[in-house]
Amino acid sequence: MSTASKTDPQEQARILSEALPHMQRYDEEIIVVKYGGHAMGLEETARDFARDVVLLEQAGINPVVVHGGGPQIAAMLKKLNIKSEFVDGLRVTDQSTVEIVEMVLAGSINKQIVGYINAAGGKAIGLCGKDGNMVQAKKVTRTTIDPDSNIEKAVDLGFVGEPDKVDLFVLNAVLGKEMIPVLAPVATSAEGGTFNVNADTFAGAIAGALKAKRLLLLTDVPGVLDKDKKLITDLSVADARRLIADGTISGGMIPKVETCIYALDAGVEGVVIMDGKVPHAVLLELMTDHGVGTLIHR
Repeated sequence: MSTASKTDPQEQARILSEALPHMQRYDEEIIVVKYGGHAMGLEETARDFARDVVLLEQAGINPVVVHGGGPQIAAMLKKLNIKSEFVDGLRVTDQSTVEIVEMVLAGSINKQIVGYINAAGGKAIGLCGKDGNMVQAKKVTRTTIDPDSNIEKAVDLGFVGEPDKVDLFVLNAVLGKEMIPVLAPVATSAEGGTFNVNADTFAGAIAGALKAKRLLLLTDVPGVLDKDKKLITDLSVADARRLIADGTISGGMIPKVETCIYALDAGVEGVVIMDGKVPHAVLLELMTDHGVGTLIHR
């Protein structure tokens, strides 16, 4: 017997009724969802996510899914005996690695998510930043301090890029037509080559260009934590910058929060960092009074 059939009909009706103001708030608005973390590797969670995305579209919302795939890329590189290293959380990507990254991201992962959404009754279309010149990227430059000489030196990350220009032609042709775009964070260069782009950064650029109502970053953590490791549910941009400065926000959370600030500056109304492993996290955030994760706003 399914969970839905065990729920009291009156309770089901109450839940649907309470969702109405939230549905009205997001009616015909664009919601960009960055889907990543280890939740992507669990089929049941992935199918729940797909159902939630289809429900958003059926409710008159325009969802755009951007996905990552770090663990899957790592598994394929290991399988092919190709070694890779990271600098500041970014994978150093040489020619052989970028070919695998594109194959995994724009190929197997992208089409798997498309398949789950279509199986749930949606009409998903799988794309990447190269399609229609959607996202043109420029080479990422990083520097590091040599521990022996204390001299700063440049690090060549290879084919790692960051969004430089976003062309909305393809997305404008898809959104509002009952189709759900699923985007892999692979971008083109000005010369027509390929760049591997961090999925959070890619999602932030897409959300900013679309002036999305919400950008949801689904991760492996509950959100931004204070110094006592308790969830901070609400942050202004000024608060976020202060917490970065005093060290409360540290490590891998810094680039995520910086992506949030970039998206807000570009015109996104609000960004939420949340745990993608929580069942129906997207619906909890958008369709209930409680929400999940950390909301960062202007």
